[in-house]
Amino acid sequence: MVRIALTGGIASGKSLVSDELARLGAIIIDSDVLARQVVEPGTAALTEIVTRFGDDVLLSDGSLDRARLGEVVFQDNDARADLNAIIHPRVRSEARRREGEAPTGGVVVHVIPLLVETGQQSTFDAVLVVDVPEDLQLRRLMDRNGLTPEQAEARVAAQASRNDRLATADWIIDNSGEPEQTRRLVEELWHGPIDSLHRDTLTS
Repeated sequence: MVRIALTGGIASGKSLVSDELARLGAIIIDSDVLARQVVEPGTAALTEIVTRFGDDVLLSDGSLDRARLGEVVFQDNDARADLNAIIHPRVRSEARRREGEAPTGGVVVHVIPLLVETGQQSTFDAVLVVDVPEDLQLRRLMDRNGLTPEQAEARVAAQASRNDRLATADWIIDNSGEPEQTRRLVEELWHGPIDSLHRDTLTS
């Protein structure tokens, strides 16, 4: 099995890249998807979040109000650390379980936005970073999430710097162009370096 970590800043285009990798045959384990699942109503994680942050972070149907919680944690480093301590261990446990169910000899891509922040980069065979200039990242984030410039900047500042992410990269996908251009870059990576790594792993 080849284990690849896919990371990038918020609104950099990780979903576009992971969707293309899935189309090409990769098994995708997305930490953002898992993070939503582990806080569904009735879970222990949601109970812990309410105990820490109060009922204000719940919607009327009892589910997590992610927007409200985001307003809290992106303004308070201690609050963000407390939230991460609740969610991250559960996400990692579920990711390990899903990887264990993956077919032998496959290419497993773990999408981990906070890869660098959590120090996991050395545990993978390769790290793929989706990269865009920060000004473009901010514009896309504001357009996507309806944020003010100040809110967008706070979310970007809460993550590792662009330089820190790039320093961990074995491969970089530039997603500053049109989506079709990014898809071509991903396909070239899949049929080139990823295929070589896969073959090397199978024969080692």
